[in-house]
Amino acid sequence: MTTSAIELTGDGRHGTGAPVVSFGNVNKSYGSVHAVRELDFQLFPGETVALLGPNGAGKSSTLDLLLGLRNADSGTVEVFGTSPQQAIVRGKVGAMLQSGGLMEDVTVREIVRLACDLHPRAYPAEQVMETAGITEIADRMVNKLSGGQEQRVRFALATAGPNELIVLDEPTTGMDVTVRQAFWGAMREQAQAGRTVLFATHYLEEADAIADRVIVLHRGRVLADGSAAEIKAKAGARRIVFDLEGHIDERTLRGLPCLAAVEVSGRTVRIQSHDADATVHALYGLGLYPRNLEVAGLGLEQAFIAITDAATAEEGGDR
Repeated sequence: MTTSAIELTGDGRHGTGAPVVSFGNVNKSYGSVHAVRELDFQLFPGETVALLGPNGAGKSSTLDLLLGLRNADSGTVEVFGTSPQQAIVRGKVGAMLQSGGLMEDVTVREIVRLACDLHPRAYPAEQVMETAGITEIADRMVNKLSGGQEQRVRFALATAGPNELIVLDEPTTGMDVTVRQAFWGAMREQAQAGRTVLFATHYLEEADAIADRVIVLHRGRVLADGSAAEIKAKAGARRIVFDLEGHIDERTLRGLPCLAAVEVSGRTVRIQSHDADATVHALYGLGLYPRNLEVAGLGLEQAFIAITDAATAEEGGDR
C-alpha cells in the first residue's frame, strides 16, 4: 500500500480564502537521504495546525523550507503567494525555533526591543513582553534564563508584530504545566484574530487538545491530514482495557480475534482491536470475566503510532 492510500483528505483544503502556505510537489534531498518527497499541502487563514511525525519524517526540513532557510530541489513553496524570504521581509511570518536565535550578553528587554525595532509593523516592546509573560524577567540577562524562560522569550520574538503566520518548533519544551497553559491560551488568541499557527511537537496531547488540523509526515510525505478526531477514527482500532483475576495467559489473549496489539501490566490488560465487539465476545467465550472493562477510541498518540507503524510495515520496514 502506498502512503496515499491512508491519507484522510482528498485535496488537503481545510480553510477558506487564499492559501497562506502552499507546498507543491516539493522534493528535498541531502545526498542520498530524501528528506522531503513530493510534499503537497496548503495552510489557510485562522487554522491551528499540528505537524507530527516520527524522527526522520521530514518535519525539520519542512519548516526550513517554509521559512526560507533551505531551498527545494524541485517543486514550489509559496507563503502568501510569494517566496518565503519575501514574506518574512514583509513582516508576515513569525518563527519560534527550538534552539538558537538568542543573543546572550543582553537583557530580555533589550532583545525584545531589538526585535520590535526590526519588525516593519511592531507592537510596543512592553506589550510584547506582557503577552509572552516575561515582564518579570525583563531585566535578566538572556544567558541566565532557564529553558522554559528561553522558550517564552522566543515566543515574544515570534510575536513582535501582527504576523499573519506563526511557525513554532517544539514550542513548549522546558515549560511547566502552568506556563504551557498560558502559552496555548495566547496561541488561541492569535488564531481567533485570523492568524495561522503551525507547530511541530512531540507532545501529542497538545496536538490533540490545541490543533484543529493535524498533518502527519512519514518518510518525507504527507501520510495523514485531517482533524485529530478523523485521524483517531481512521486508525482503524479501538482500545479495550480491563483487569483479570488469577493467572493471565498472554498467549491465549494473543489468540483473540481482530487484535492490533496486546499489553499486560500486572492484572491489567490493554488491547487494541480492529473489531472491539468481536474481541470482547471472544474474551467471554474463553471463560474469562474481565473487570472494570472499558472500550474507547484510540487516543491521538496511539492512533499516530498505529498509522505510522502500519505505513512502515507496508513499505517494507526501515530502509
